[in-house]
Amino acid sequence: MCNHGAFPRIELGTSRTRERESYHQIKCQPSDLGLFINPPIKTHFQHKPHVSVRFFFFSSSTLLAAASEADKKIAYDAKLCQLLDDYSQILIAAADNVGSTQLQNIRRGLRGDSVVLMGKNTMMKRSVRIHSEKTGNKTFLNLLPLLQGNVGLIFTKGDLKEVSEEVAKYKVGAPARVGLVAPIDVVVPPGNTGLDPSQTSFFQVLNIPTKINKGTVEIITPVELIKKGEKVGSSEAALLAKLGIRPFSYGLVVLSVYDNGSVFSPGVLDLTEDDLIGKFATGVTMVASLSLAVAYPTLAAAPHMFINAYKNVLSVAVATEYSYPQAEEVKEFLKDPSKFALAAAPAAAAAAPGGAPAAAKEEEKKEEPAEESDDDMGFGLFD
Repeated sequence: MCNHGAFPRIELGTSRTRERESYHQIKCQPSDLGLFINPPIKTHFQHKPHVSVRFFFFSSSTLLAAASEADKKIAYDAKLCQLLDDYSQILIAAADNVGSTQLQNIRRGLRGDSVVLMGKNTMMKRSVRIHSEKTGNKTFLNLLPLLQGNVGLIFTKGDLKEVSEEVAKYKVGAPARVGLVAPIDVVVPPGNTGLDPSQTSFFQVLNIPTKINKGTVEIITPVELIKKGEKVGSSEAALLAKLGIRPFSYGLVVLSVYDNGSVFSPGVLDLTEDDLIGKFATGVTMVASLSLAVAYPTLAAAPHMFINAYKNVLSVAVATEYSYPQAEEVKEFLKDPSKFALAAAPAAAAAAPGGAPAAAKEEEKKEEPAEESDDDMGFGLFD
C-alpha cells in the first residue's frame, strides 16, 4: 500500500488547459503499482526507491467529444477507401473561397454519377497510403503529390469533360476584399457612376479621370484598377463597393485528373478529334523522317523507302541499256519531249472540264455587239 506518511503527496490540482481536466500525483513504492494497474505488469521502476504515479481525470463531455471525433475519422477513412474502390476517375479541384452553400449546390448538380469529398490533406494522404498497402494497388500513390493546398476530390463514373464543365458552371461572384490577391485584372468601365459630385476627390486619389454630368460623377475612360496577382487595397475595395462591382468569381477549379492510375492536366480534356489526328500525323511524320535519316525501316517510312528505291532503279534503267516496260515509257518521253506535252494536254483538260467551252462562249458574246454596231438602225456610218 502507499505510505502517504513516508511519501507525501507532491502535487494536486489542475495542470492542463482543457476544460474540467486535471491530474493528481502521488509517490508510492514500486511494488504497489499493481494496485493501480489492472492487470498488474512489470515495470522498469522495480529497482527504484519510489516512483511518482500520475492520475488523469477527464470530464464526461471531454471523453464523449474525443470518442465522437475518433468515430468521425474512422467513418471518413472507410468512406474514402470505399470511393477509391468504386471509382477509377477522380478530379482534383481547388476549393479556395468556396462557401458551404456553393459546395452544396455543386454536390446537388453532380448527384447521380459523381461524389464530392472534402477533408484534411493529412487524413486523405494517410487513408490513401494505408489503402494502397492493404490492396496492393500502387497506382493510388499517384494521388499523394496532388493533395496540396485547399483541394477536394470529385469521384465520377461519367465523362470527365462533361463533369468538369458542370463543375465550372457553379461560380459565384465575390466582392474585392482588402488584402485579397486578385486572380484577374480588374478594369473599371467608363460611364455614369450615379455618385454625387462630392465623391470626386475619392476618384482623384486613384487617378481616375472623371467629369460632372447631370449632377453625377461620370468616368471618362476605362481604368485598370487592379492587376492580376496584386493585393487589393482599401481604396480599391471601397471604390468597387461604391460602384457595386463584384469583379471576382470563385468556384471549384479542376487542377489535375486521375484516370486509372494516370495523372494528367485538365487541358487534355479540351482536345478534339481533329487535334488528336493532327498530333498523330505530326508524330508519324517525325518517325518517318527519323527512319529515313538512319535507314531504319518502319511502317511510317516504308512507302517513302519503296518510292526512293523505284527512283533509283528507274535512274539506272535510263542511264544504261537495261530496260523494262515501265522504263520504256520514260525513255520515249526523254527521246521526244513533245509526246510528254501531248500526254499532259488531256490531263489538263480533264482537270478543268467545261473550261474551254465556257471561254469560247465568252469570246462569242464579246464579238456579237461589235457586229451589230456597224449597221445600227439599218444604215451605215456615212449614210
